[in-house]
Amino acid sequence: MAETVTIGMLGSGFVADFYMAGLRDVPGARVIANYSRSESRAADFGRQHSVKKQYDSIEGLCADPEVQLVVIALPNHMHVEATRKAAGARKAIVCTKPLARNGDEAAEMVRAVRAAGVMNGYAETEVFSPDVMRTRTMIESGAVGDVLTIRSREGHSGPHAPHFWDADMAGGGALLDMGCHTIEAARYLFGKDHKIRDVFAWGATLMHRDKTKAEDNAVVLLRLEDGRMSIAEASWTAKGGMELRNEIYGTRGRIVTDTTSTSMKAFIQESAGYLMEKADAETGWVFPIQDEARVYGYQEEMRHFVECCRSGSEPRETFKDGYVVNCVMDAAYRSMKSGHWEPVKMDAALAGG
Repeated sequence: MAETVTIGMLGSGFVADFYMAGLRDVPGARVIANYSRSESRAADFGRQHSVKKQYDSIEGLCADPEVQLVVIALPNHMHVEATRKAAGARKAIVCTKPLARNGDEAAEMVRAVRAAGVMNGYAETEVFSPDVMRTRTMIESGAVGDVLTIRSREGHSGPHAPHFWDADMAGGGALLDMGCHTIEAARYLFGKDHKIRDVFAWGATLMHRDKTKAEDNAVVLLRLEDGRMSIAEASWTAKGGMELRNEIYGTRGRIVTDTTSTSMKAFIQESAGYLMEKADAETGWVFPIQDEARVYGYQEEMRHFVECCRSGSEPRETFKDGYVVNCVMDAAYRSMKSGHWEPVKMDAALAGG
């Protein structure tokens, strides 16, 4: 693999901008092409980020011989198609979260990248957040003894784009959108060798009934095979900006991360422009976050995936992990309907291979 990894970006929206910010300080990474369903948006994105080539088809970008790594920053319902085309072109692939709308779609994506033999990375930012990575090293050192329980919460006041609100198009609501973070955080912090056995979940549309039939709040209890528990909370009704929080309780201590906490605060009567994702207010007391792409984990994950692409090594987050998370969320949605604990069902060959 050449010293510079050349990248094609599928998508021109909010998350694609975050990926570009994350890649900004990654050595040896260069985005040379981008795709958008809108020709004008593709052109605007290219100008904003100095990307030299624009495409109005996924096939066109994936067929570009200069592109080595394809980053999928598209709405959920497009992930399977994009993976098929990128894998068919034998490109390394990184896909945003959630991997798919459900376990069946995720399984198809895993099979596609394995059949093609291409590198695949699951872009779950939470486990690449510097705070969360530091927490993992402290757990590994024995600082808190044996981990007993975990509580994770992801929340904001609601999605920024219409496709998120369409339950059929997106595949779900706050659980799928935000809960995927908390589920993978639990797997990462407990250790992935400890399997999630079953789940109990509640979800409801409490506030945004005019926008969606999907749940805007959800709580999921994750029970490991050894009986330990994680509580995962997801919300689209949390006013005042992003919430990204983990609490880890062990036999000899506890660790609390609050990714959106900041040492900077200001009282302003005029807007200062963009402050943080889902800030909800531009004046009054505000809490800007410096270098969001690094704080949230975009920079570290992009650095990792680029290095894996260059070296030919397997990322620590692959499509297999995204598949497991999708299967856990499938069980949670079944539990919301049944009112009972539901087992996590998955293909062992896909989850373990």
